[in-house]
Amino acid sequence: MNVTELARKVKIPTKELLDIIPQLGFDIGRKAIKINDQTAQEIIKILNNPDKREKLLNPVASQKINEQAGGLATETATPDNKSKSVEISNVVIVKELAKKMNLPVTRLILELMKNGVMASLNERIDYDTAAIIAEDLGYQPTKVESQELQLMSDSDEKLKELFKDEAKNLIPRPPVVVVMGHVDHGKTKLLDAIRSTNVVDSESGGITQHIGAYQVVENDRLITFIDTPGHEAFANMRSRGARVADIAILVVAADDGVQPQTIEAVSHIKKCGLPLVVAINKIDKPEANIDKIKSELSEIGLTPEDWGGQTTCVEISAKQKINIKGLLDTVLLVADMEKEKIVANPNRPAVGTIIETRIDAGEGPVATVLVQTGTLKSGDFIKVGSVSGRVRAMKNFIGKNVENVAPSTPAKILGLKEVPQVGEILEVLVDKKLIKKEMREGGKQYKTLPTYNVKKISEDDKKGQEKKKINLYLKADVLGSVEPILEALDKVQQDDVVINVAAQGLGNIIEADVVKADSMKAMLLGFRVQLTTAAKELAVEKNLKTETFSVIYDLVDLVKQEVDKLTSPLIIEEITGKIKVVTIFRQEKNKFIVGGKVLSGKIENKSKFKVWRGEEFLTVGLLKTLQADKQNVNEVVEGQECGLELEVKEKIETGDLLEFYHEIKKKK
Repeated sequence: MNVTELARKVKIPTKELLDIIPQLGFDIGRKAIKINDQTAQEIIKILNNPDKREKLLNPVASQKINEQAGGLATETATPDNKSKSVEISNVVIVKELAKKMNLPVTRLILELMKNGVMASLNERIDYDTAAIIAEDLGYQPTKVESQELQLMSDSDEKLKELFKDEAKNLIPRPPVVVVMGHVDHGKTKLLDAIRSTNVVDSESGGITQHIGAYQVVENDRLITFIDTPGHEAFANMRSRGARVADIAILVVAADDGVQPQTIEAVSHIKKCGLPLVVAINKIDKPEANIDKIKSELSEIGLTPEDWGGQTTCVEISAKQKINIKGLLDTVLLVADMEKEKIVANPNRPAVGTIIETRIDAGEGPVATVLVQTGTLKSGDFIKVGSVSGRVRAMKNFIGKNVENVAPSTPAKILGLKEVPQVGEILEVLVDKKLIKKEMREGGKQYKTLPTYNVKKISEDDKKGQEKKKINLYLKADVLGSVEPILEALDKVQQDDVVINVAAQGLGNIIEADVVKADSMKAMLLGFRVQLTTAAKELAVEKNLKTETFSVIYDLVDLVKQEVDKLTSPLIIEEITGKIKVVTIFRQEKNKFIVGGKVLSGKIENKSKFKVWRGEEFLTVGLLKTLQADKQNVNEVVEGQECGLELEVKEKIETGDLLEFYHEIKKKK
């Protein structure tokens, strides 16, 4: 439970509550953000006792609570703080929050670290964390709905409208199951075991980089599975995967435990209100610790049934195909419990969600749709957002041509005029007037992929011209690949280097792409696409940097190397030794010859130094000549006396401390 939520429940200001908790015998720091649910319930029980509450709260605090007359207690704000309000959405990027509060991002990161939250400037934090930090910094947080959430809400409302149907027309359909979890925990391997195929080997780097939808038969019943990428770069794709599913399988490795993407997946699952089955995978490994996994699951609110909770856990080994049938039986059992919701009307125009798109050299724009209600037929006129077309052909997940696609069934469709956006709703149009209008106006409104700056160039940056820029022209196989690439690129850029994706598109790299990239002075990068021979020859002729990749992280690594080349190095001063000035032998303009004793470390000839007079820093200088026993030497060490010829602008006095150092350049 979040501390702010606990404060509202007990009607005590958050800071004051954190001061009181240690007095109750709980070892919880004053900077805590979350508290174990069991501990929180114990605290509530204690503070609901009027006598104990009266003793713990000082008269001033009690008066504050009484004045609120049963309302929600909040932090007492000074008049200045009241004017400092900040709007925060469910999830906010650290640097955006710093900008909203008009604070240096380093100050905000330091405050997060004090609260035990390690987050970089481009990472996202939830509202509760951001609100506590904002309050600590003297701001009054206000929760607002983000634009992204609003768009999702609008989409959901449209979907509800399209799904309207009479109960008498609804019949059972196959359950749609989304498989989620952290990278390398075995999600795709689990699907391999279920389907007795080997998708992992066909995925570059052994990591799933697209959404895949598959169907299997168990106990004479169809089940549709959606495999979602597990790496952090694919957060948006995982979110879409959860939105079209009926049941979620959360895969957790028995030798690794709950990880960041595990927690994020749980968040998506809960947001969508999906029933959940936890598959504890890799139980065949010697280092597997099932009790540890169940303990970690309990800590994030997923207490297993055999521990007294409500979360169904199934122990499996996808690699050894242990208890896969038990997992499928559990999924069907959950589906039976949710049977009133897992229904659709197959006898109506189809409605579904686009879960993948790409451009094929021979087939043109291709989209993968999951039909959610109705039946999609060859020849149907369809509309997906601003894109329309007629279904020319459909293929199921094994590549076989089909004429009809029933509810809960995935299919690849051909016939769209342009590539639609992933996550958009597909609907079949039956109104002849609408169809004619789409055919007449459709070609005028379709657009290519938008350009996208990973880091927006501000007016100050344009005026100052101090920032260096890397231009990229990105070509990818499918639209779903573009987003995770952009997200990953956002994390590698530095403050003094802007990554600008000047243009992007789908399909193989051709001569026109080379010409366009050359005019933009951009690197031409392809992901899971081919570079045509003609394009390759033209790129060599124009000396244009062109690369293709099959793994996202390789593409990102290349860009990172380019960023490192342009990034100003970090200068670190390493102190080598200190000398106390004992005698001044000679003084000239910007030049002193002095005698001193090495207090610590060693002093090397030709090294730089700082001059300190007591606690005051005066200036920096350069050691020109170093002598010991009237002989020129390269270095002297602790305890030795020496003579020094110094090049320095400020006047040196007896008793000054000279601090010698080396400058070390490091990459940021």
